[in-house]
Amino acid sequence: MFASTSQRNDDGLRASYNISLLIAKFGKPLTIGEKLILPAVEEFLKTVLHKPASDIIKRIPLSNNTVERRIDEKSSDIESFLCNYLQTSHLSIQLDESTLPDNAALLLAYIRFIMNQEIYEELLFARTLITDTKGESIYHVLKD
Repeated sequence: MFASTSQRNDDGLRASYNISLLIAKFGKPLTIGEKLILPAVEEFLKTVLHKPASDIIKRIPLSNNTVERRIDEKSSDIESFLCNYLQTSHLSIQLDESTLPDNAALLLAYIRFIMNQEIYEELLFARTLITDTKGESIYHVLKD
């Protein structure tokens, strides 16, 4: 009995993480979980599966704070994995200077690397150049 209850709680937690990942991937507001996704799941369960939705919905935490925390946890895992992977692989860096509307200088760094026989391009960072856009200043931002 305890195992089945524990498994159901784990399923809700797993669903919460997976839905939080989808929210992040599509760049949607964090509140969409409670405002749209849970009501949609509830309607689906009632209409298609003819099951009481309340028991299932209670086990999928998707509040604004929960979704934000899940996204932060996933992103830190991805960041540490990517940093570890890049330390042992070949990559190329492309730097680009840009200016913001208030004339602040911005340095964008993109990386390209191969993983699982595919080429990936990702934004590594975007940093404000404090002093100027000379080569030496850009080098110090990249080094840091």
